[in-house]
Amino acid sequence: MPDEASSDETLPEDAALDGAGPLPRPPAGVTGWAVVVPVKGASGKSRLELPAAAGRRRGELARAIALDTLDAVFRATHVSTVIVVTSDADIVAALQGRALIVPDPGSGLNPAVSAGLAAAPSSLPRAALLGDLPALSPRDLDSALQLAAEVPLGVVPDAEGTGTTLVTARAGQRLQPAFGAASRARHEEAGLAVLDVPPASTLRRDVDTVDQLRAAAAMGLGRRTSALL
Repeated sequence: MPDEASSDETLPEDAALDGAGPLPRPPAGVTGWAVVVPVKGASGKSRLELPAAAGRRRGELARAIALDTLDAVFRATHVSTVIVVTSDADIVAALQGRALIVPDPGSGLNPAVSAGLAAAPSSLPRAALLGDLPALSPRDLDSALQLAAEVPLGVVPDAEGTGTTLVTARAGQRLQPAFGAASRARHEEAGLAVLDVPPASTLRRDVDTVDQLRAAAAMGLGRRTSALL
């Protein structure tokens, strides 16, 4: 499943394509958002299967998707702190000290996000981002965070319009994540304002199915993900 376009930021030539290579550090001296990314790792993406011809396991693809997502987060200029909630040893090794690691409590997505938010500095605005956005552009994340700075609590719907890819809170605001099926409605009911992120934004294209992976490929997958397809 080759991608039809490449993302607007690239990795160094010597970066590994399988997720084992180092991710960039957040820009030095930047003050901005603390972003929480829950990563299930190889046990995730139960509905997503690689084409048989690729000869790869689903777990490898799940890790690649997560690492490509994190690569975009690290490259976003409005992000100063990255918190990854995971118990996947390979993900932890790939991060190589570039993010604060919080062990996954193992009780589902929302408790994992809550654990990451609790570890975020209270002085910073906070956001929680799904770890399955392999086409994510740092510019699209930055644009959404700029919009989020204008509201106490914000939410970015997924491409289908019913789920959620990002929730945000300015410093001092309580953020209660409600990810999952039909999560947009739950977040709106909780008072989160829908951010005016364009429908075609890479921030809205999460991946749970093969069709969604194809849609992400048309936007331009990260190198780790595209290397497996």
